[in-house]
Formats: sequence, C-alpha cells, structure tokens
Amino acid sequence: MHAIALPNPGPTLLERISKIALKLLVGPLLMALTLETNARNALGDALDDLINTGTGTSNLKFETSGDVEVATIDFQNPAFGAWSTGVGTLQGVPLTDASATGGTIAQFSIYNRAGTKVLEGTVTAGGGGGDIEITSLSVTATESVELTSLTITVPAS
Repeated sequence: MHAIALPNPGPTLLERISKIALKLLVGPLLMALTLETNARNALGDALDDLINTGTGTSNLKFETSGDVEVATIDFQNPAFGAWSTGVGTLQGVPLTDASATGGTIAQFSIYNRAGTKVLEGTVTAGGGGGDIEITSLSVTATESVELTSLTITVPAS
C-alpha cells in the first residue's frame, strides 16, 4: 500500500494559479494585493462548491503522463470542510482505492461530481517537490493506494 501525503515545501498548485491570475488581472493596476482571510475562505469555498457540482462522485485520479488513470480516490460530499485562514482540508481521510488500475504516476487530477476536471498537479516521489509526494510512483494492478491527507491553500498575496 502506498501512503500519500501532501508536503508543505512551497506554494501549492492553487497558490501558483491564484498568483498568476491576480497578476494578470490586476498586476498592472496595483503594486501589491493582499486578500483578507474572509476573501481567501470564500474563494476556497467556491472551489469546494465547484468540486461538489454534479450528481456522481468527485474524485482525485492519479494518472500517467498521458492522462491514463492509475488509481482513483473517491471524495466525500462535500469534499472539503469549512475553509479556515484560506486552507481547505479534505474530509474523510484516509481514503483508499483498494484495487488500482496500475501504472506509473506522473500527475493527479481532481474531477467534480459531473466528471469535469477542476484542477491538476504534479506527483513526485517523496522529497521530489511535487504538489503531491508519494512513496512510489509505480503502482501494480489491484494494489491499494491510500490518500492520507490533502490540503489546498488560497494565498493571501
């Protein structure tokens, strides 16, 4: 079984996307922009609402570099609890795919309940600096894959 936990070595995927979007939208107008906690929490709640859109099950899929599914972790509904200081924590962890498809993991994608991709990020072996770090990138068919924690942070600036 592979245990997976998000490291906290640097900016998360959402932090990087938020910074890029903020720079493109308001960068030329303002020297510095800081989001207050209530705004960060509202943005996080909006992301959680998007993940919970639809009638199926939202999930995180570990995928090969060619977008082929290796393992799928189904989320609860709602996927994340109430956001606090811009941080959302996945509910119900640990969550497990007890019978993975198998393959070499290169990335992950989060899909909403309608099956639409909401975000994706990198996966590396432990210490590799990916958005998610995993003990081994190689997963054999029918092997169990467990997600032990997942947080997403909306940055203040």
